[in-house]
Amino acid sequence: MDFNKLIARAKAILLGPNTEWPVIAGEAATVKGLYSGYFIWLAAIPAICDFIHGSILGYSAFGVTVRTGIVTGIGKMITMYVLSLVMLYVVALIINALAPTFQGQKNQVQALKAIGYAYTAVWIAGFGHLIPWLGTLILIAGGVYSIYLLYLGLPHTMQCPQDKAAGYTVVTVLISLVLGWIMMLLVGGMFMTAHVAGSSITSSDGSSITVDKDSPLGKLDALSKRLDSASKQMEQAQKSGDSEAAGQAMGAMMGALAGSNGPVEALAPDQLKAFLPDSIDGLKRSSISAERNKAMGMQTSQAEADYASEDGSRHLTIKLTDTGGAKGLLSMASAFGVERDQETAEGFDKTWHEDGRMLHAQWDKASGSGEYSVVLGQRFSAEARGNGDSIDGLKEALAEIDLDQLESLKDHGVKQD
Repeated sequence: MDFNKLIARAKAILLGPNTEWPVIAGEAATVKGLYSGYFIWLAAIPAICDFIHGSILGYSAFGVTVRTGIVTGIGKMITMYVLSLVMLYVVALIINALAPTFQGQKNQVQALKAIGYAYTAVWIAGFGHLIPWLGTLILIAGGVYSIYLLYLGLPHTMQCPQDKAAGYTVVTVLISLVLGWIMMLLVGGMFMTAHVAGSSITSSDGSSITVDKDSPLGKLDALSKRLDSASKQMEQAQKSGDSEAAGQAMGAMMGALAGSNGPVEALAPDQLKAFLPDSIDGLKRSSISAERNKAMGMQTSQAEADYASEDGSRHLTIKLTDTGGAKGLLSMASAFGVERDQETAEGFDKTWHEDGRMLHAQWDKASGSGEYSVVLGQRFSAEARGNGDSIDGLKEALAEIDLDQLESLKDHGVKQD
C-alpha cells in the first residue's frame, strides 16, 4: 500500500476538487481496488477516533467523566467501521440507480468513486472526535464539505449535466441521511454475520457468493435488486416525459429503499387513537392527537397522548407510530440484530431483542425519568416517556396498551406490486 499516494489524493480532492475530479473520473478502477487502495484506510479514522474518545479519554461534563468499557468500545468501533464501508457501497448503488433520472450515465464503479472520494472530508473530519467542544463543529464542517465535493464530482463521474447536479446531490444526501440513521441504530455492539444458503450475490470478480436471504448481507442484496427495478421504472418515466409517472417512480425508489415490495397504506389516525385509553396506571389523559403524512411516496402515521396525576407530580406520554411505507427500515435494523447495554451511576441505556421484538429502555436516575419503547412486527413503534420511581412504571404503562392487537395489523394496507 502506497500511503504517500493515498495522502496525495486526499489532499488533492480536499484542496483542489475542481481539477482532481476529472482525473478521478478518467482513472481505470475496480470496486476492490477503490476499497483496498483508499476507502478502507480513511474510513477507519472516525471509528478509531470515536473509540479513543469514548473508551480512553471519556466524555466529561460537570466534573464527571464517563467511559465506555474497552470491550464494548472495540465492538462499537469494529461495527461502525464495517457498516460505514457497507453503507458506502449501498449509497453508490443509489447514485447509480438515480443516474438516468438526472440525465447521467449509469456506471457502478464511477458511482462508487463519486461517493467514496466525496466522503474524504467526512473521514478526515473524524479526527474531530478527539477535540473537546470544537470536535462537533469539525464533524459538521466535514459533512457539509463532503456534500459540496459530491456536487462537484457528479458531473464528472456520472456524466450528468451541470444544471442537474444540485438536484442529484440533494436526493442522494436525503437518502444517505436515512441510511445514516439506520447505521446509528445498528451501532450498538452487533457484528455483521451471513449464513450460507439462500440467495446469490455476485462479487466484483464475477464469482458467486451464497448467503442467507434473511441475513444482513441477504437484506442488502435484496435492496440492490429492488433499487435496480425501481431505477428501470425511473428511466421509463424520464423517457416518457410524464411528470406524474416520474413522481410515482420516485415513490417506488423510496419504497425500494425502505424495503417494501409495494405501496403501504399506514393506519388511519382514528385507528391508532383507538389504542390510547382514557387513563393509564391511574393517570388521566389530558390530551390526544393523531396524524397521517405522506412524502416521497411513503405514508406514515402516529398518535400521541399525554397523561398526568391530579397533583401534577407524575406525567406520562404514550406515542404510537406506524412506519407504513418505511417499515423496511425497521426490518433492516432488526435483521442486523441491534443490541446495546450501557450502564453508569447516573442510569442506563439498553437495546435488546425479546420474543421477536426489539426493545429500548433508557433511564436517568437524577431526574427520575426515562423512556421505554417496543418495535412491533418490524413496522409499529410503541413508546412510553415520563417520570416515576423506576423504568418499571413505564413498562407497566405500555403493557396496558393492546400491543398484540396492534402487532396483528402489521400486514394491514400492504399492497404487493
